[in-house]
Amino acid sequence: MAVQASPGFALQPSAEQVPLSTNYITNFDFLNQYLPDTYEKEFERYGNRTISSFLRMVGAEMPSNSDLIKWAEQGRLHTKYVSCTVSGVAGDDVTTVTVGDALVPGSGSIAVRAGQTVMISDNAGTGSNKAIVTAVDTAAGTFDIAFYEAAGQAFATDITASVFIYGSEFKKGTGGMNGSLEADDIIFENSPIIIKDKYAVSGSDMAQIGWVEVTTENGAAGYLWYLKSEHETRLRFDDYLETAMIEAVPAEANSGAANAALNPTYGNKGSEGVFYVVNNRGNVWGAGNPTTLTEFDTIVSRLDKQGAIEENVLFVDRDFGFDIDDMLAGLNGYSSTGAANFASFGLFDNDKDMALNLGFTGFRRGYDFYKSDWKYLNDPTMRGSMSGVAGSGKVNGLLVPAGSTSVYDQILGKNAKRPFLHVRYRASETEDRRYKTWITGSAGGAQTSDLDAMEVHFLSERAVCTLGANNFFLFNE
Repeated sequence: MAVQASPGFALQPSAEQVPLSTNYITNFDFLNQYLPDTYEKEFERYGNRTISSFLRMVGAEMPSNSDLIKWAEQGRLHTKYVSCTVSGVAGDDVTTVTVGDALVPGSGSIAVRAGQTVMISDNAGTGSNKAIVTAVDTAAGTFDIAFYEAAGQAFATDITASVFIYGSEFKKGTGGMNGSLEADDIIFENSPIIIKDKYAVSGSDMAQIGWVEVTTENGAAGYLWYLKSEHETRLRFDDYLETAMIEAVPAEANSGAANAALNPTYGNKGSEGVFYVVNNRGNVWGAGNPTTLTEFDTIVSRLDKQGAIEENVLFVDRDFGFDIDDMLAGLNGYSSTGAANFASFGLFDNDKDMALNLGFTGFRRGYDFYKSDWKYLNDPTMRGSMSGVAGSGKVNGLLVPAGSTSVYDQILGKNAKRPFLHVRYRASETEDRRYKTWITGSAGGAQTSDLDAMEVHFLSERAVCTLGANNFFLFNE
């Protein structure tokens, strides 16, 4: 048996742009002798409908006073090239290596110096050598090496090889190393975007008394229908503050959004959201959910090559969470005591009468992985229920490193500890744009214009900074 498609879950929006008859109870047939019994309070059939809290859990918010946020992240400490061409033939004592890797932007030269010792390995696995660098042509991106092995070059000519530096060697009484290396800092940037919303109700409609007591997730309650709509607008805006930081993408050159003539009022630059950054600078799993330890081992192996953060949190949708539970449960055998079987996971006093917890909150496999359900990925009005076909854009989970990282903050002018994920909002001594709300009009206590209505405005200007994106993992379908 399977879950039937009908009846299903409703996706009809509960909010409309204008007050309609559906916003009111219209059953006023007083000639009916059988008057209905009514519940005063509406039933919250979808539970808590908000989906925000992810960024509050893993990050922080801090002010910024610029249109552009820039930070520097450390590059690799050691030098390795993986697309080198070796010109010599097998048995040669010396040869020339041409570096084909993309160099550090702006450097234009290779980070190899005469006197350094290197290991060179054929990428096809046919052999390897140890050698010393005898000459370097930085402009041409080549360097000459002399092998330590008497047998000379261990592989054929014109192969593609990897080379890394492991030290240096000089004779007695010689001069120092020629040249020096500069730190390889990588500069990233992001721009804040302005997010707005508004709720408006006329003064006459504010006097309409509803028949049902309403309530919202933030605890607001009352009998005025517009009060519910205003609070739901606020809740929806709160959600958009987070989802915009997760989903935002920069407007590409020559795109419709970037065309300022077409968009004189609306935004035309975009921003780099979490998913965009991890897709482009992080790690991506795109073969369905990892469901075995072998597949998780490949994730651990990739994390070893990145920042090797000890603790990580997996924010997953329901299916991915179940896959992890099933994987961990499948590692466990069962014991038997008489006629009662019980799982050995859990406390030592497990027995047949206790409730069996089939879920896991975390596990250790090389690193600590903690699992948390992410409501945003399950909500059918957002990313939930998206097609599971590859390329559909469905996201099954996100691995976020715990803790903070050190970056050079150009505003502070020094290194600073920052959470891997954090939000920067525009603010100064006179203007705080983290979360602005104000009322205009002539109703509801406002006296700012002759408009016979109350308008509640919401505004925020913010951007998310994803530091060390190479430590994140995005799990796509």
